[in-house]
Amino acid sequence: MTIRSVSTQGAPTVGFSNGTKAPLSQAVVHGSTIYCSGTGPLDPRTRTVVSDDFEAQVEQTLRNLLAVVEAAGGAKETILKCNVYLRSADAFPAFNAVYRRFFEEVPHFPARTTVIAQAHRAGVLVEIDCVAAVVAE
Repeated sequence: MTIRSVSTQGAPTVGFSNGTKAPLSQAVVHGSTIYCSGTGPLDPRTRTVVSDDFEAQVEQTLRNLLAVVEAAGGAKETILKCNVYLRSADAFPAFNAVYRRFFEEVPHFPARTTVIAQAHRAGVLVEIDCVAAVVAE
């Protein structure tokens, strides 16, 4: 079975301030499973945090995640599991509201784990990674 790396300009690429590319793929596809790296609330073009507003950050993070899933051959309804990293437990109710709206039109909510964690970049309040299935042809 082949393994392929996925990259899309529809989501921010990860790199370091000195211009070095990060040692990871936006996603890796193995068989019919998509494994997406964590993504956050960055504008895909500028790679800057889109807003200080938590809900706006969650919305952008979910759009970025979906862009990678779609580039890998999946769709919103094929997202199976999300791992969510929040900077503050106080943001959990607001996160749930945005997450519910994002997934409300699909037949199921993905399985999910939510962890309170330190941000790896100033201003980032949320990060999400996921596992998804490739759309059956």
